Amino acid sequence: MSAKKKTVKKKQAARKSIKKKQVTAKIAKKKRAAAKTVKEKQVAARKVKEEEDAELYSLGIAFNGTDIVSILDARIPIYDMGFLHSDVTYDVVSVWKGSFFRLKEHMDRFERSYQGLGFKMPYTKEQMRQILIDMVARAKLKDAYVFMCATRGLPDMEDPRNMDKYTQMFYAFAVPFIWLVDPEEQLVGTDVIISSVPRIPKECVDPTIKNHHWGDLTRADKEAHAKGAKTAFLLDHDGNLTEGVGFNVWIIKDGELRTPDSGCLLGITRLTVFDLAKEMNIPAKACKIPAQAVREADEIFMCTTAGGIMPVKSVDDIPISGGKPGSITMRLHEAFWKAHDRPEYSTPVNYD
Repeated sequence: MSAKKKTVKKKQAARKSIKKKQVTAKIAKKKRAAAKTVKEKQVAARKVKEEEDAELYSLGIAFNGTDIVSILDARIPIYDMGFLHSDVTYDVVSVWKGSFFRLKEHMDRFERSYQGLGFKMPYTKEQMRQILIDMVARAKLKDAYVFMCATRGLPDMEDPRNMDKYTQMFYAFAVPFIWLVDPEEQLVGTDVIISSVPRIPKECVDPTIKNHHWGDLTRADKEAHAKGAKTAFLLDHDGNLTEGVGFNVWIIKDGELRTPDSGCLLGITRLTVFDLAKEMNIPAKACKIPAQAVREADEIFMCTTAGGIMPVKSVDDIPISGGKPGSITMRLHEAFWKAHDRPEYSTPVNYD
């Protein structure tokens, strides 16, 4: 082959190569454009889904034992023993500014409670923890009241008295944060009574296992409302303070914090008060507190997940701390809310 023909052939091959590369580049460009379009569509679809979820879950979100649903669509089987016999334990944890507060401690207590009732849960503790986080993230709740419960569950319908054959259940829900006492009222203090209704004896129902045996608490609360008070404290059968209607109670006398040592839930907010008192060099102890010591206290406050530290300004119409929140109480109140920013207490929620 002559040199001229070889040159022509090389040029033809070069042109074919260039053309092929151009075609390949065009195809790649189209693919990139298509991929970009798909990605944009996916992002747009995800945004629409998030907006739809936000509207759907605006009143709250729930886990019905198998799926996450709107709280208005949440259902449990009517023959669940948690409903029929109050054979249930529960816990409540808060979300504040996008982070769970002391989630580990709440999950550990929840585990002790359902194990104390002999429940074999359908999910691991880590799985239940993740369900709570997923609910809050999906509902976009930045400040939330998050409830979880374990029930004895569903009986074998052919052998309903055999508890060994029951299927334990896990349910949960999250709603915008609930205040037992509004922040405005906390600044001026709350009126309470010491109820005539005694607390259920701990020999009958273990108060350290958070439960739905609220018959005594409900009666005490109604008595308080009838007397013009916000809520009530309950005594044991020996006349000693136990707890209130869903909260722990502290009195302050001569600069010392005191809270009941029995007949009450070992609250996580109660634990936080002990932690903060130690840091602030305020003496604190759990002990027997007779009713008269409550009425003669220098300061009193209630504490719970649904409201934090809540000052009391009167008991049975007797002014406490001059009828206003006490100074030590308010120092603890401020420290408690600041503690929500501490990394060791916080579990941030990923809302993306």
